[in-house]
Amino acid sequence: MDMVQTEKLIYEYEKRDEDGNVIGTSRAVDGVDLDVKEGQFIAILGHNGSGKSTFAKHINAILVPTEGSMWVDGKNTSDPGEIWNVRQTAGMVFQNPDNQIIGTVVEEDVGFGPENLGVPTDEIWQRVEESLKAVGMIEYRHHSPNKLSGGQKQRVAIAGVVAMEPKCIVLDEPTAMLDPVGRKEVLKTVQKLRKQKHVTVILITHYMEEVVDADRIFVMDHGRIVMEGTPKEVFSRVEELKSLRLDVPQVTILADELRKKGLNIPAGILRKEELVDILCQLE
Repeated sequence: MDMVQTEKLIYEYEKRDEDGNVIGTSRAVDGVDLDVKEGQFIAILGHNGSGKSTFAKHINAILVPTEGSMWVDGKNTSDPGEIWNVRQTAGMVFQNPDNQIIGTVVEEDVGFGPENLGVPTDEIWQRVEESLKAVGMIEYRHHSPNKLSGGQKQRVAIAGVVAMEPKCIVLDEPTAMLDPVGRKEVLKTVQKLRKQKHVTVILITHYMEEVVDADRIFVMDHGRIVMEGTPKEVFSRVEELKSLRLDVPQVTILADELRKKGLNIPAGILRKEELVDILCQLE
């Protein structure tokens, strides 16, 4: 079953002058067709301004299409009568957790979403406990979010979304403000949740190392999908990725350079261990 499906999705921003008059439009998403199956881990890549974050905001109807359609779990996001259901189905985690955390105590913040959904009090506290355990933050339940590290705050933000029990979690550059340790914490948490809860995960990022475990990758440029495939298929196209101003995992670049030097190394190497095994087998 499709969790997310788009058909010729277009979104245009209005351009305004200093007096607020509309002087034109700018197309941020341009004719996107995309399907995401239930339970998949999908990554959307692209340089700044490629349209990936604008696209992400359509998944829980923060934005609605100018033209074309988006369906989330079979619900049309352009239908005002479905907005509540769409937002219960797809939860979003943004890159800055401070924009998403509103409670003065961790457990109260995590319980805020379910409370707004009308979940009974006993069930709210059960969900809070389960969500904090799932992201490894249960021992911080009585702490102030202000005293947490960036990675810990982001895990609390994820717990707040998980407590709402969405079928799909959209992460819009959730590690952009974190150090390498924080990035690993958050990604490990997301993968654990996907396996435990069977949620669909859509990750928007420009860190290539974060997407090597994705089921499928979509690459955006100027609002269009210009490349798609498995991680191995996408990262086999090193020169094309570079032309799109995207980084490539270091081990992939190294393998590509060794192949150019004549070594019998396949395209699309994603992990150091994989490259080491291949090098050890060469005569």
